[in-house]
Amino acid sequence: MVGLFWIDAENVHLGTPGATATAEVLLTPEVLRVTGPAAGQWPWGEVTSLTVTGAPVRSAGVRWAGRAATVAAAALDLWMPGSPEMMTVAVGTRDGARVEVLVPSGAATAYTRREVDLSHALLTRFVEGTSSPALPSRWWGARDGTGLLRSREREAVLEEWLAAP
Repeated sequence: MVGLFWIDAENVHLGTPGATATAEVLLTPEVLRVTGPAAGQWPWGEVTSLTVTGAPVRSAGVRWAGRAATVAAAALDLWMPGSPEMMTVAVGTRDGARVEVLVPSGAATAYTRREVDLSHALLTRFVEGTSSPALPSRWWGARDGTGLLRSREREAVLEEWLAAP
């Protein structure tokens, strides 16, 4: 996960994919595809807006306190995993349609404000045609398989993608 994006070998998702998701938003270099009840597919030239609202954002201190509480509860065998927070992805199209879909957040506790802002900037570049979802896909393919990235590392990756021509 980097920002609002969940990247795997086949796809770039907004939010977390998987069995618990009733809908998914998939980004490819050619199209934006929504699965589930509001299913549809649009070439990037037809997409006029792409926004995500409701992404959980918390300060570093609050995120760390939440993690500490989870670890403590797990150690005491009191922890019950909760559902991820839901985010709304809104797609606007050239023909005036607007599609909204709920997707689960990929953040274990929350995103940083900067991570969300950088993700929105990248989504804007996808819509404008000045960048492509191929960028995160290439990044994923070049990764050496190391563990999860910390928030500052994720922000640095997003900055790198935004700086790419």
